[in-house]
Amino acid sequence: MAREEFPGWHGTTIIGVKKDDEVVIAGDGQVSLGQTVIKGTARKVRRLSPGGYDVVAGFAGSTADAFTLLERLEAKLEATPGQLARASVELAKDWRTDKYLQKLEAMLIVSDGADIFVITGAGDVLEPEHDVAAIGSGGNFALAAARGMMDSDRSAEDVARDAMAIAADICVYTNGNLTVEKITA
Repeated sequence: MAREEFPGWHGTTIIGVKKDDEVVIAGDGQVSLGQTVIKGTARKVRRLSPGGYDVVAGFAGSTADAFTLLERLEAKLEATPGQLARASVELAKDWRTDKYLQKLEAMLIVSDGADIFVITGAGDVLEPEHDVAAIGSGGNFALAAARGMMDSDRSAEDVARDAMAIAADICVYTNGNLTVEKITA
């Protein structure tokens, strides 16, 4: 099929919430092809431990592309142990300038417990305002819901879970089968 004719994979809502001394990254499990749910239990949030430093990453977009980026991020983290910001910037620079990487269609939310970043193929490494970041098809719904809960006494995990539940109720490409990873500074 030509790219224009391919119905396209849809799925993934990833949220990162930083509150108090912890960061939670949560992702749903749905992968859709056109109007069909292909899988409801995909795992799009991973814990990485390059150089003995824990990092949590969630991805939206093409799975193969995301795994390529996660491998590159791990290599950058091994070269700069404990320096997530530097590794993220190096990955974004490579992603923007390397002809092979430029074709990758994915986004990442990463955290080491102290910082949280969104990394895009446009060369962006964004530290979100209000300590909430969200990507993917239901990302805007989850982001709005989480921002509305940030002043409450809920934990980062509760905010992430509740925001994802709201996104799953609104976005047809998001479900309630969550993978949740928590990391502290």
